[in-house]
Amino acid sequence: MWTGAHQGLFGCGGSVEGAGCPPGKREFPGALKFLYDIGAVHFSCEMAKENNSMAELKSQHNFRSFNQHEAAECPRSLSLEGLLCRLKAIEAKKDDKFANILNAVGEFGTFQRRLVALTFIPSILSAFFLFADIFVFTPQKPYCNTSWILAVGPNLSEAEQMNLTLPRESNGSFLTCLMYVPVDWDLNSIIQFGLNHTDTCQDGWIYPEVKKRSLINEFDLVCGREANTRIVQIMFLAGFLTGSLIFGFISDKLGRYPTILLSLLGLIIFGFGTAFVSNFHQYLFFRFGVSQAVIGYVISSVSLATEWLVGVHRAHAIILEQSFFAVGAMFLTGLAHSLPHWRLLYLVGGAPVFFLISYIWILPESPRWLMMKGKLNEAKQVLCYAADVNKKTIPLNLLDKLQLPRKVTSSSILDFRNDRHLRKVTSVMCSVGFAVGYNCHTLSFRIRELGVNIYFTQVIPRLMELPARLCCIFLLEQFKRKRSLSLTLFQGTLMCFLSLILPSELKFLSVLIIVLGGFILVASVTVFLIYTAELLPTVLRTTGLGLVFLAWAAGYILSLMISSQGIPILPIFLCCISSIMALTLCSKLPETQDHLLPESLEHFLPLTRTRNEDMLNEDISRDDVTEEVAKNTILNTMMMNMDRDVLSNLPSQSREEEIDRRTEGQAPR
Repeated sequence: MWTGAHQGLFGCGGSVEGAGCPPGKREFPGALKFLYDIGAVHFSCEMAKENNSMAELKSQHNFRSFNQHEAAECPRSLSLEGLLCRLKAIEAKKDDKFANILNAVGEFGTFQRRLVALTFIPSILSAFFLFADIFVFTPQKPYCNTSWILAVGPNLSEAEQMNLTLPRESNGSFLTCLMYVPVDWDLNSIIQFGLNHTDTCQDGWIYPEVKKRSLINEFDLVCGREANTRIVQIMFLAGFLTGSLIFGFISDKLGRYPTILLSLLGLIIFGFGTAFVSNFHQYLFFRFGVSQAVIGYVISSVSLATEWLVGVHRAHAIILEQSFFAVGAMFLTGLAHSLPHWRLLYLVGGAPVFFLISYIWILPESPRWLMMKGKLNEAKQVLCYAADVNKKTIPLNLLDKLQLPRKVTSSSILDFRNDRHLRKVTSVMCSVGFAVGYNCHTLSFRIRELGVNIYFTQVIPRLMELPARLCCIFLLEQFKRKRSLSLTLFQGTLMCFLSLILPSELKFLSVLIIVLGGFILVASVTVFLIYTAELLPTVLRTTGLGLVFLAWAAGYILSLMISSQGIPILPIFLCCISSIMALTLCSKLPETQDHLLPESLEHFLPLTRTRNEDMLNEDISRDDVTEEVAKNTILNTMMMNMDRDVLSNLPSQSREEEIDRRTEGQAPR
C-alpha cells in the first residue's frame, strides 16, 4: 500500500526487495532498513491524512517540494543522517500550517502585488527627504555686505561697490569674510585715497556668484558659522538612533500597521513641513523628526513584507522596495538641479506625501504578528480578506487548523540578553551592520575629498544603485543569503581599502574604484536587510532590526569622527578590522533561504540541536555502532516526540493525570 509513496520520497537508491525498483540495487543494512520502514510508514500515514481536501493536497505538494530542497542540503549518501534529515523536513513542513494557508490565499496574487506597490511612494519620499541636505547646503562664496557706501554713491554698480569696499588677495580675488571699515568721506575721497583698515563683516553677507537660494545664504551659515552644517549630521544621527529603538519597540508591541502609519505621519509633518521653517534651529528639529520617521518606516515595511510573502517573493519585494529608494534619490537630484530655491524643493518634491493618508484604509496588518499576540480571529479575518482580493477561498478545515501558539508569552528587549541564540544572531548581524555602515560612509567621505562635482557624486552612484539592487535577485538565487552577504561584504571592503591607499593624484582611478565599491556595498545592504529579517523571530523582528540599525549608525558616526581627524592610517585599519570580524562571525549563522520563518523564541531553533539529536549523532559517529543501538536510539527519540505531541493535545486536567500515572509507573489506560 505504501510502496508508491515510499519510492516517491526516497527513490530507487534506497530500495528493498519487492519495492518496485530495478533489481541489482544493494539492500540497506539492518539499522538503515529499520529506519527506512519507519520513515515510509510515517510518510504514507501523512499522505492519507492529507487526502481529505483539495487544499490539503496542494499543501502536501508544497511540503514535498520543501522536502526536496531539504534533501539537497542533507547528506546525499544513503546514510542514517540523510534519512533522519528528510523525515525532519517533512515534520517541519507539516507543522507550518501558516505557510499552507498562505499558499491557499495565493503566494503572489493581487493582494501581495498591491502590498508591494504600496511601498513605492514612501520609499521614494523617504530617500528624497533623507538626502535633501546634500543639495540645500551647497558651498557658497560669501562677501561682506558693504551697502553703507551707497549712501555716498547711490549709482555705484555691484562690481564698483565691491572694488571700493572689499580687500583683495594676492591673486587679485576678493577676500571673503573681510571688509574695509566704513568712513565718513565723500565718494571722490574714497576713490582717490582708498580704504586701508579691515574688519570682519558688520552688516551681514552677500552672495553675488550664487544663482540659487540655499540654507547657507538664507540663514548666513558662513564665516565662522560653518560648524552649524555639522550639527545637521549630528541631529540626523540622533534621530536615526532614537527612531531605531522607539519604532522598533512600537512595531513589536502595537503592530506593523500602526507603526507604518505613524512613520508616514512623521514624513508628512516633518518632511513636507521643512519648507516652512523660519530659522535654522527649527530646521534642525524637523530633520531630527524626518530621520526618525524614515528609519521607522524602513524597519516596519521590511518586516511587513517578510511576514506576508513566502519563498522568492519575499526577497524580490524587499529588493524592489530598496530599488525605489534609489529612484527617490535620482528624483531628488533632478529636482535640485532644476529648482532655484530650497523651499520649492521641499514643496514640490514633498507634495506626493499627502497621498499617504489613504494608507489608513488600504494597508494590512501582519497576520503572523497577530498570531503571536494571541489575536487569532483578527488574523483569520485578514487572511480571508487577502484571499477575497486574490479571488481565492481558504478551506474551512485548513483555516480551523490555524491555532494560537501553545504559550503566548510577552517578549521584551531583555530577551536579546537572556536568550542565547537570539543574542548570538543579533550580535553577529550588528557586527555586519557596523562594518557595512562604516565602509559605505567612508567611501562617501572619500569622494567628497576628491572635489568631484556634487551632482556627479549623486547621479552616478544613484544610477548604479538600481542595477546593484536588482543584481541581488540573481545573487541570492545562486549563492543564497549567507554566501551572498559574505561575498558582497568582502568585495566592498576590498574596494574601500583600495580607495584609501590610492594617492589623490590618481583621481580618475580613485573615483572609478569608489563607484564600484559603492555598487557592491549597496548590494550588500540589500542582502543584509533580507537576511536579518529572516533570522529574527516575529515577536522581536522589528526590535532586532532597530538594534542592527543602531550598529549601522555607530559605523557612520565612527567614520564621521575619523574623517575629521586627518590620520590616513586609521580609516584603513578600521576598514580591515571591522570587516574581518564581521566575515568571521557571519560564518557562524545558519542559512535562511527557503526555510521557515522563526515565529517565537520557542521556535527559534535553527542554531541548535536537541539533546536527543546530539546523542544520536554521537552514536552514529562511532565505528562500532550496532544495529541494536541505532534502533533503540531512533525509537527513544520518536517515542519522546510522540509522547510530547499526545500530552500537548490532551486537556489540562487529563494531561496532569497522565503525567501522574507515568510518574507512579502505572500503565496508561
